[in-house]
Amino acid sequence: MNKLEQLFTQKNNNLITIYTTAGYPNLSDTPVILKELDRNNVDIIEIGIPYSDPLADGPTIQATSEKALVNGMTLDILFKQLKSVQNEISSPIVLMGYYNQVMTFGLEKFLQNCQESGVSGLILPDMPYEIYLAQHKELFEKYDQKVTFLITPLTTEKRIKEINDATSGFVYIVSSSATTGATTSNYNEVFLSNIKNLGLTKPHQIGFGISTKEDVEKAWEFSNGAIIGSAFLRLLEKSEGNFQETIKDYIQSLR
Repeated sequence: MNKLEQLFTQKNNNLITIYTTAGYPNLSDTPVILKELDRNNVDIIEIGIPYSDPLADGPTIQATSEKALVNGMTLDILFKQLKSVQNEISSPIVLMGYYNQVMTFGLEKFLQNCQESGVSGLILPDMPYEIYLAQHKELFEKYDQKVTFLITPLTTEKRIKEINDATSGFVYIVSSSATTGATTSNYNEVFLSNIKNLGLTKPHQIGFGISTKEDVEKAWEFSNGAIIGSAFLRLLEKSEGNFQETIKDYIQSLR
């Protein structure tokens, strides 16, 4: 069974997803960081594929992507790193990237590499779910890759329901109309209450602007889980390579 699917059958609430940029802080750090996240029982590990023209990423993730690209991170290297540790990682791994990256690499080649390297799902914010359903769904299913779509405070109720139906991974709820990386949470509670009242049938998690235990608990009020990215990357920057203690202490503080 797909690890993401298996997780949701075993645990459906109080999830923590941590985002890390592949190839950051250094090219060879990613496998080490993944193993530490898994060792500390992070529910889902989201890996950002560095990209020179991100749409939704705030300054922190943009800066880490630029550094990772300078470090020499590529999709080929990332898949090689993932294959080297896939038997040591029990948490589901989800890749977050952009549609153009995947299509340039070759969609089927990309999905096959995902399956072979232990990836469970994908988040491609700029891939419309209509395109996925019409052109790519069968190929994603062939390689057992779950797909996650995003909803924001500007998404209509009709479209939210359609995205819920199209999603095979989890619904990614953007907490506010902003890019990632806010240092304080800026929840649109009216929006989140409306989402909760809609009764989404797929697992759903809240991201953007989440960094503290209080933020995480607020996300748990309205959804199945919390997604932390920029705050974690800022910690890695300060850790000076001491990932073991940094990750352990931070995950403990969130729980």
